[in-house]
Amino acid sequence: MKGIVGKKVGMTQLFDAESGAVTPVTVVEAGPCPVVAVRTPAADGYEAVQLAWEPVAERKLSKAERGHLAKSGVDGAYRHLVEFRGHFGEAVQGENVTVEIFQPGDKVKVSGVSIGKGFQGTIKRHRFHRGPVTHGSHNIRKPGSIGASATPAGRSSKTRCGRREPAVRRRRPRIVPASTCDPTRSGSSTSWSGRSPKAPVK
Repeated sequence: MKGIVGKKVGMTQLFDAESGAVTPVTVVEAGPCPVVAVRTPAADGYEAVQLAWEPVAERKLSKAERGHLAKSGVDGAYRHLVEFRGHFGEAVQGENVTVEIFQPGDKVKVSGVSIGKGFQGTIKRHRFHRGPVTHGSHNIRKPGSIGASATPAGRSSKTRCGRREPAVRRRRPRIVPASTCDPTRSGSSTSWSGRSPKAPVK
């Protein structure tokens, strides 16, 4: 089992010189990720590996977090610590994991956290319909009535759809084939992940 942590950079296209086919791909900047800990059933009760990612200044970490990394033989400070459940036979504590562990054509299960969108209205957040824009209407993008007049108790329910900041959610995993892996691009490990026809990337 293999795993790595990264972030989406953008999207681009790959062209096949022979057939002229165009493949839309998502560019993911991944690694290098130091191995902080290797969990074993004998010591921890489960099997997993813990990876660190995104270097930051040491002042942005607590003393306990810096001590955890130093005890594992990891130089520097990292913002994220992510555990991958499963058997990682080749994981060695203190070494780096890069995109060189993947080969073009490998099927990769990708999951991530959606980006923040700030304060949004009901049309964008809950897909409400807008009001009429003609005949002097002032109710174009307003949410409308949100509560009853007297029943129940002249109030709005707690579950009422309203205007607020959308939640940052973890998106479900998608299985996509890796198109190319370039560990030298932009001075960091970068993985180019292609879109599968049965599993579109969102």
